[in-house]
Amino acid sequence: MFFLETAILIFIGAFLLTYLTIPKIIKVVEHKRLMDDPNQRSSHSLRTPTLGGVAFFYTLVFALFFIRGRDAFDEAMYIIPGLTILFIVGLKDDLVVISPGAKLIAQVLAIAFILANPSFTIFSLNGFLNINEIPFYLYLIIGGFMMLTIINSYNLIDGIDGLASVVGIVIMVIYTTIFYLTEEYFFALLSITVNASLMAFLGFNLSSDKKIFMGDTGSLIVGFVISILTLKFLALRPHAYTELPFLLENAPLIAISILIVPLFDTARVFAIRIANKKAPFSPDRNHTHHVLIDYWGLTHKQASFIIGCFNLLFVMLFIVLGSTAKNLGMVIMLVSVVIILGYIFFKYNYSFSTLKQKILLRRKVNRIKGKVEETNFKRKKTKKERKNLKEEQQEN
Repeated sequence: MFFLETAILIFIGAFLLTYLTIPKIIKVVEHKRLMDDPNQRSSHSLRTPTLGGVAFFYTLVFALFFIRGRDAFDEAMYIIPGLTILFIVGLKDDLVVISPGAKLIAQVLAIAFILANPSFTIFSLNGFLNINEIPFYLYLIIGGFMMLTIINSYNLIDGIDGLASVVGIVIMVIYTTIFYLTEEYFFALLSITVNASLMAFLGFNLSSDKKIFMGDTGSLIVGFVISILTLKFLALRPHAYTELPFLLENAPLIAISILIVPLFDTARVFAIRIANKKAPFSPDRNHTHHVLIDYWGLTHKQASFIIGCFNLLFVMLFIVLGSTAKNLGMVIMLVSVVIILGYIFFKYNYSFSTLKQKILLRRKVNRIKGKVEETNFKRKKTKKERKNLKEEQQEN
């Protein structure tokens, strides 16, 4: 009961703090002319305020102050330095673009604080693919690589209105449930805090007159928290899994299913860029959400909703399967799903020049349709006026 009351207060406080301060951020950004200018890759056509992630940072810091007593290994004091590093780097990247190398170094420093805390140490994979105990140095390699992948994967899906928020909300709901069931209340409250901020931000991100982007400031912070929660989930001791509705050995696959959207999208776009002899981090419009918008004609809201629902359904499917199936069978299924999804999206021609031509052609067709509709409307209006005039003459 005490946890429920605390969770409600944390959620309301985080939601209100984010919701009430984002308009202030918008005013400052507009006044200082720090808005995001659209380019040929952009999914928006108007100059839009960014830096929405600033609200995430201080909301998290405030929340960590109030929930710090529930962290058994003083995790809050290890999270704050990492958050601060990524906040500064993300803020600088939103204002003046920094190199991928500098961003990577900052991420490694932030991750080092988390790996140094004993609460996140993974001692065993609990029989996943017949792997049990793992040495500490291997944990550092696996944990560090995993966190880097998650942070950058989440950063890369922030390409259309609502997507990063919707996917983040789905992930946070799942982790809130997992950590509540395992009685890791500190991490459950951390998930609730981020969830509240994302929900408050989503309304502005989808707004037509008060729109704001979370920017790298926000995506790096949220991605960092997701990576922390994932590492903690995999570091849970065997007895904690007795309360979860899946087998202990299937935990790594459940973690992958929770993060399927950013991980699949990142792997896919990297493969496309490398196949086109480009750098993995070179910008383009090859992301899954761009395909849904450019090729399938969906709106930002529709694409975000579909991807978010897919993420949730995929996790539910793997949790159900993970309650009875052995991990080898689940691995085969996961690989099969990835191959099918890869085929569905790879069958399109993702050449940027071809994509640009198709987008320009679609815009041209829409303009022609608009002119035709306008001409037909004028003709109907003129015809109606002539008819009315003729009727008036007959009456006279």
